[in-house]
Amino acid sequence: MYWVSSIIGKLIVYLSRHIGGGHGSALPGLIVEKIYPSFLSRTMAQLPMGVVLISGTNGKTTTTKILVDLLRLDGYKVFTNPSGSNYTRGVVSAALPLMKRGKLEADIAVLELDEVYATQFVDQVKPNYCLLLNVFRDQLDRFGEIDKTAELLNYVASKTKKAIALNEDDPRLKIVTGGKGVELGWFGSQGEASTLFRNDEELHQNKKVGPKKKSAKNAVRINSLNEGVAEYVIGGKTYRVRLRLFGIHNAINCAAALSMLQLIEKDEFDAETAVAHLGVIKPAFGRGELITVDNKQVQLILVKNPSGFRLSLESSDPSAPSMIAINDEYADGRDVSWLWDVSFSNLAKNNKVSTCGVRSNDMSIRLIYDGVNPTWSEEQLETACRRFVDQLSDDETGQIFATYTAMLKIRQILENMTKESDD
Repeated sequence: MYWVSSIIGKLIVYLSRHIGGGHGSALPGLIVEKIYPSFLSRTMAQLPMGVVLISGTNGKTTTTKILVDLLRLDGYKVFTNPSGSNYTRGVVSAALPLMKRGKLEADIAVLELDEVYATQFVDQVKPNYCLLLNVFRDQLDRFGEIDKTAELLNYVASKTKKAIALNEDDPRLKIVTGGKGVELGWFGSQGEASTLFRNDEELHQNKKVGPKKKSAKNAVRINSLNEGVAEYVIGGKTYRVRLRLFGIHNAINCAAALSMLQLIEKDEFDAETAVAHLGVIKPAFGRGELITVDNKQVQLILVKNPSGFRLSLESSDPSAPSMIAINDEYADGRDVSWLWDVSFSNLAKNNKVSTCGVRSNDMSIRLIYDGVNPTWSEEQLETACRRFVDQLSDDETGQIFATYTAMLKIRQILENMTKESDD
């Protein structure tokens, strides 16, 4: 029956792509799971190195991409799920086209799952490795209070079989222990970089922090990030690399990926090579990605909670032409009051700030309270994008901060504009 369900699934994938255009459809996985409920667990059990599960509030997509790229650069065949394929049926749908003779051709799976779907996944598949990034107030209309989010991640850790990488800067993750015999690894910040990372309480209360005391011995830490050059400390040795990834938050995502890689590879882990490999990794789509439109550069930056937005603002050019796109669809979180927990004062001297999206007026009002005077506001994303690009000069790089659904739509709009300029 397993073989039959995989053949049916592959047929549905083919039909959805060639007839319905459903490249990202979860329908094949849904049907396969109805036919053979244990399809996912059986497929993942075939992988020689097992499954890595990545979850947490911020940085899942980027960290997943970094770890996948690092493993592939080391010669491993890696299966991963596209961003947004969080349901188990989404993972199955992603795996089906890659299967031959009922087997997924990969050494290891690296899967990004949000906090709720991760708990459902581990009830079917116990991961060999787990990477937990952070716990921040995000989409509380979905997850409830922040302690509930921490409980979900702790449950995921309890189902992990071999090793767990944890953020030592997050007090809610420092208490995670995992099961008996499970190895723990750590990542975090130290020195100059440690003052940039506040946990949720420090952020919510707007507390300034100094260097934090570190105790974990087997940790990967970022020490500094200056003009794109990151300095990492691993096993008491310092390594430097120029990152192509945007911002201090992505620099710590790199530390997280390195920590997980070290747990996976053990004695075969080469810190110098791994850090050097970081220098060739490009941003995940919409996460600091640079898009060229008619010889003009636009940087697209996803923002979805106070912590991520704050770090994105601190890592960006406060004088660059900036547009903030805020939607309130389900995937963004209906409640946008979190914008009041973000300080926009560093944009106060910028006279090229605009807003767009469903909640563009709310965003404009929020900016005014921090002394930022938006030059214009436009609810329609396509109209706003065209106006924003038109106002850019050839020597400027514009930056667009966007919530999730706005980011997806803006990225498509910019790609369409690029095609138009090429015709």
